[in-house]
Amino acid sequence: MKSKVKYITAAAVLLAICIVSQLFKNLSVFITGPIINACLIIAVLTCGYFWGLVLSILTPVTAFLITGAPIMKAVPALMPLIMAGNAVLVTVVWLFVRKKKKYLNVVLGGVIGSLLKAGFMTLTISYGFLTVVTLPERLQAMLPVLQSTYSVTQLITALIGTAYACIIWLALRRVYERD
Repeated sequence: MKSKVKYITAAAVLLAICIVSQLFKNLSVFITGPIINACLIIAVLTCGYFWGLVLSILTPVTAFLITGAPIMKAVPALMPLIMAGNAVLVTVVWLFVRKKKKYLNVVLGGVIGSLLKAGFMTLTISYGFLTVVTLPERLQAMLPVLQSTYSVTQLITALIGTAYACIIWLALRRVYERD
């Protein structure tokens, strides 16, 4: 019972960090994105795969509710693809660290997970979904920017988030190794 409470508490704190960071999304995606990605990775490392997936699903919903991004308002069907992209990152990190949470495994899982997340989102959102859905006229003019947001920007923010998570894990791993 104690470990369940610990995992729920840690996941709740990470979700709270994600929500607070989303308040700054209108300033720059390069503030929010890395924090969200770092929280997803830290969730896997501290709480396990299940809670990483839970955060993968919840963070796009909270982003939609908090920031009201124009693309998400215009095309809410985009949300499951963002959730799936987050899940790709979480799954790859988990595959690398599930047996041994060595620092190198965290780094490799994060970097490869970031590449695969960005690749998934590039294929499914930038050059898939956005090209076949009928966007409102004001968003149609922004298509190249939107495609970049869901491809290159995702890669950059995921890699920065990986770096943050690796730095944080250096401090946290001793605590979790003792438990």
